Amino acid sequence: MMNKARIALFLGVLCISIFPVMVRMNLTSGLSSAFYRMAIATAIVLPFAFFSGKIKIKDKKQLIGLLICGILFASDIAVWNVSIQNSSVTQATLLTNLSPIWVGLISLVFLKFRPKTSFWLGTISALVGMVIFMGVDTVFRLNFDFAFFLGILSGIFYALYILVSKSTLQKMDVVTFLSISMSFSTVFLFLICLVFGEKFFGFTQKAWVSLLIQGIVCQLVAWLLISYSTKRMRATRVSLVLLSQVAFAALLAVFFVDEKIVTRQIIGGIVILSGIALTFYEKRRKVAE
Repeated sequence: MMNKARIALFLGVLCISIFPVMVRMNLTSGLSSAFYRMAIATAIVLPFAFFSGKIKIKDKKQLIGLLICGILFASDIAVWNVSIQNSSVTQATLLTNLSPIWVGLISLVFLKFRPKTSFWLGTISALVGMVIFMGVDTVFRLNFDFAFFLGILSGIFYALYILVSKSTLQKMDVVTFLSISMSFSTVFLFLICLVFGEKFFGFTQKAWVSLLIQGIVCQLVAWLLISYSTKRMRATRVSLVLLSQVAFAALLAVFFVDEKIVTRQIIGGIVILSGIALTFYEKRRKVAE
């Protein structure tokens, strides 16, 4: 069961790694992209869940949990995109991927769950890898402005989503969870787009193809797999494994947007993946003993 969860998580990370590449193509605005990514996925999964009888909400508490998950996920995407628009992809990505630290701290302080030593060691190693990957000079050039605050906030939203979704998923199946929570996310992002005056139509054919890929691959397929894993794995471990999307996104960018990979990115990617692997090594060692 755990091996299936790990494989699903790995495949899910590969799917969401495509998203930054799609955004970098600048075919639509960040917020419009976020809305359609969610709306397209919801338009597919919600009818399936409804007609197959998968939607089963037992009480208001479950519905509230789904509402919170939907708002948190939508907020993460919206804030992350606004952060990019006001700073850089590098800064926004670096700050958002501090989420494993927030997951660990929130678990420790509010949930009274003490993450294993391997988690903290793996997190430190992965974050060092992130710094190497992005470039040490980039870290020293961070602008402590409103966009910086939004980047931090995005990471906190991401962490809260992982923790709340972990709790909510324990009480229902993955299809029910995604169909309802993504519906809330879609409505929330629609309102956000209205507030920021984003357009919903008038895109090129290439842009619509990109939006379809984002909705089907980056959202629906990716989060079916990740939610399946989240239900069966520790939230702290899932949050750390999601860091690997940075390395995979860079690799995909080479093929789709002709970006170059430099030596520090290769080294940083190896360190990131090594930090993630560290969290799995301790458990296998104990079983062997």
